Amino acid sequence: MSSIAQDASTALPPARTDSPLALRHIPFTFDTTEPEKSALELVQEYSKSWKEDEGEVVFKRFTDGITNTLMKATKRRPGLSDIQVDEDAILMRAYGKGTDVIIDRERELRAHNQLASFGLAPPLLARFNNGLMYKFIPGKVCSYEDLHEPEIYRQVAKRLAQWHATLPLTAIAAIPMLDAKAPNEQQHTPQNGQSTRPYPNTWTVLQQWIDALPENSEKERERKRTLDVECVEMTAKLGDTPGLNGKNYVFAHHDLLCGNVIVDTTVEGDEKPVSFIDYEYAAPGPQAFDIANHLAEWAGYDCVHSAVPTRSQRREFIENYVASFHHHSIQYDGEVTRHVDLERDVNQMYEQVELFRGMPGFFWGVWALIQAQISQIDFDYASYAELRLSEYWAWKEEHDGTRQREGREMHVREKKWQSE
Repeated sequence: MSSIAQDASTALPPARTDSPLALRHIPFTFDTTEPEKSALELVQEYSKSWKEDEGEVVFKRFTDGITNTLMKATKRRPGLSDIQVDEDAILMRAYGKGTDVIIDRERELRAHNQLASFGLAPPLLARFNNGLMYKFIPGKVCSYEDLHEPEIYRQVAKRLAQWHATLPLTAIAAIPMLDAKAPNEQQHTPQNGQSTRPYPNTWTVLQQWIDALPENSEKERERKRTLDVECVEMTAKLGDTPGLNGKNYVFAHHDLLCGNVIVDTTVEGDEKPVSFIDYEYAAPGPQAFDIANHLAEWAGYDCVHSAVPTRSQRREFIENYVASFHHHSIQYDGEVTRHVDLERDVNQMYEQVELFRGMPGFFWGVWALIQAQISQIDFDYASYAELRLSEYWAWKEEHDGTRQREGREMHVREKKWQSE
């Protein structure tokens, strides 16, 4: 295995101390039925130069997301190159209707601000009534096929490790607390009687989503009861999974799908740095969940389950992650003499990701059940919910041996996941 220095990504920039409370607020509501008209009014409200300077204002709508409206605005001022135009470009993200039910917008704002202070997110420019404006990150938005490329997934692993190793939880966590839904506190609490889990976290967010599910029919009530039982069981089983360097909970992205990975195309060489965008779901979470969640997204929006990574691909991803995590931990903590057993930590993280591989399907399956009730976007959330939940049930029947005992064929996702 390579040394930490060889596997590590770029050095951490010095932190800034920007405050989200000082962010300018524009009293404007983006109309998603007339996106270009709204986008033009918004950038002109942001700066008069967008209206008064020479040059056409050009908009590009990004359609990869399935909850928000994302628009890029550029002002093609005379004499500027395409690169210079992009340097002044603005992104506007208007929230999907009803998404406040499942997203804490203040936590998202604090997360974005903290990431920007560490040089890991574009600077925030302003907020408006139903969205945010921030600097554009030039680069290529990944497709799910791109995530399979070694030169990309190695960089994703290194960048994700940098997040987990260096970002404090202060912007996205309130206070430690006991899990409100725990049927038996002894299952969830260390022996000293104090929970070490920050709040909110992966498990409390998931539980809140389940609590918000509709109960209009016996079928809906029965599903909600089933999901509630599963959530309590998995929280008890995985909620205190030990993280590397004692970090059981880290600053987790929670939504690292292909459309949220940007490749920096301005850098020479085969392996180009990546950045992550969209921090709506950022919250304290286990390292293994964030990794398993990203690897699940190799299947793309259409849930091409045969596209999930093989054992060897996951191993390489985790090797790069662990090396980068330790590099950034040492750099951040200043413990240059700390002994690191890379092989041990790779094995530990690999085994933990195996245990977590069903949870992303559960997480996003519940999310999609809520979206099916509230979203006005033309997307079949109900079918998506079934596809994602099927990933969890397929993992569980392999984990507990149900599928093998009943002599049924293995789910295609499980076949690919277990392949070399």
